[in-house]
Amino acid sequence: MVSEAQKRAKKKWDDKNKDKNRVYRYRSYARKFIRDLADEDDLKELEELIHKRVNHH
Repeated sequence: MVSEAQKRAKKKWDDKNKDKNRVYRYRSYARKFIRDLADEDDLKELEELIHKRVNHH
């Protein structure tokens, strides 16, 4: 069980760190997709996108 103080502290942190939370959530989604859902074509497309992003930024 989570105390009311812990709930308030978490809400305060979440409210102050919306962008950080979004990054954590999207990273988690991406990893899950790659590990569990993507087929070979998806993986090839992601590989190309990553390669372009790494080499052009």
